[in-house]
Amino acid sequence: MRKRLITPTRESIATHDEDWLDVERTAVVEVTSEDEDCPVESAFVLRKETRGWRATTPGRQTIRLLFDEPQKLKTISLVFEEDEVARTQEFVLRWSADGGTSFREIVRQQWNFSPPETIREVEKYEVALSNVTVLELIIVPDISGGTARASLKNLRLF
Repeated sequence: MRKRLITPTRESIATHDEDWLDVERTAVVEVTSEDEDCPVESAFVLRKETRGWRATTPGRQTIRLLFDEPQKLKTISLVFEEDEVARTQEFVLRWSADGGTSFREIVRQQWNFSPPETIREVEKYEVALSNVTVLELIIVPDISGGTARASLKNLRLF
């Protein structure tokens, strides 16, 4: 058997912050609601200490990115955090190449938050999307209909 030891590649080397798409400069962001202390733009900040976005009201929420120019996306990274309320959240991530007339689903997923043990959901999707004009994230913060508010710690695109 032939083998060789290699040095592990740190994630920070593999994906530099400067490689992520600058959403503030490339898209208009639409959102159904936002807490003034946790505005949607803080979910796109590259710093780790951001609080992210939080809705002002319970129930289904939508964050929609309308790109100025069609985008090619290779990676979509989502981070959700909940340290207060035990709940089952569902989210749908979908995209459009025709300005939002029709959508294709990328993923639909549920996650159980059980503070203090399970408070963070990290998802990273490798995709091959071309001509993306709209990217939409729909969050149902509590599928049982509770009073939890949707939140998103971070959304990054590459």
